Amino acid sequence: MARVVLVTGAARHLGGRMARILAQHEGVDRVIAVDVVPPRHELGEAEFVRADIRNPVIAKIIDASEVDTVVHMGVIATPMQAGGRATMKDINVIGTMQLLAACQKSESVQRLVVKSTASVYGAGSRDPAMFTEDTAPKHPPTSGWAKDSMEVEGYVRGFARRREEVSVSILRFANIIGPQIDTAMTSYFSLPVIPTVLGFDARMQFVHEDDSLEALRMVTMVAPDRGISGVFNVAGPGIVMLSQAVRRLGRPSVAVPRSLLGIAGRSLGRAGLADFSSEQVRFLTYGRVIDTTRIADAIGFTARWPTPAAFDDLIAGHRLQPLLPLHAKIRVDQEVV
Repeated sequence: MARVVLVTGAARHLGGRMARILAQHEGVDRVIAVDVVPPRHELGEAEFVRADIRNPVIAKIIDASEVDTVVHMGVIATPMQAGGRATMKDINVIGTMQLLAACQKSESVQRLVVKSTASVYGAGSRDPAMFTEDTAPKHPPTSGWAKDSMEVEGYVRGFARRREEVSVSILRFANIIGPQIDTAMTSYFSLPVIPTVLGFDARMQFVHEDDSLEALRMVTMVAPDRGISGVFNVAGPGIVMLSQAVRRLGRPSVAVPRSLLGIAGRSLGRAGLADFSSEQVRFLTYGRVIDTTRIADAIGFTARWPTPAAFDDLIAGHRLQPLLPLHAKIRVDQEVV
């Protein structure tokens, strides 16, 4: 069992909750929660250390504390969180490289768990009905968090080859939603009018924030003699179509040509209303579904929240009240815009 665990990204919602959960686990003696800014939430019995993983000082923290397990949750999903795209990429990619360099030099690190995203599969017209962990993306991401995550995974695989004795697990999550977490998707569904892509109805799959943390906990705490390595998809069973999600919200939608949705997205970002990249526009166009058989077979994890139930909990938790007594749909044609 893991004894001394270091959790990155502890100032954000999921990282802070992960640190609290692990600190309460009977198999853990100590949890060190790391981030560049102090958390706004309680970390329970976890110890907060203000540190930047882009700085070599992270190696000193790992060595001094004899960390044996690292849970990397420090990859930022939106530029709004980081203060700009350049800073976001620097934290995500350079920060991961520095963290892995520290882990490689450490004699105590035995396990590395990395929170990644199913966005690395991309989204496009030639995609399979369901992605397995071994499916090569036909439309790989070219920008934003998804591209950063592809680079992060590449560096993690390189680390795994150099340190074969270390158990390395990458968890690719479907879009994480829930009553408390704020993401690009929760911002999108919180808009008073939901922009959709004209002529498309994406298949969407989500994972509840509680299930995402449980998957991370189970992989982190698996017994040493069952140490698992590799890539694992994590998602709630079932799907919702984008049109069904909008109907569940009870909010009006406006169908926009795909070429214009990116422009609308950038305008919403500048207004601080939502923050989504071109990769999210592709997701809203084509959708994405992932197979979760591998993690179920490896550690017996099955999400408690099906995708439709997780979406309903998002609506309840964020108090997204219907704005119309009946669902309304507006069509915007090319010649009208």
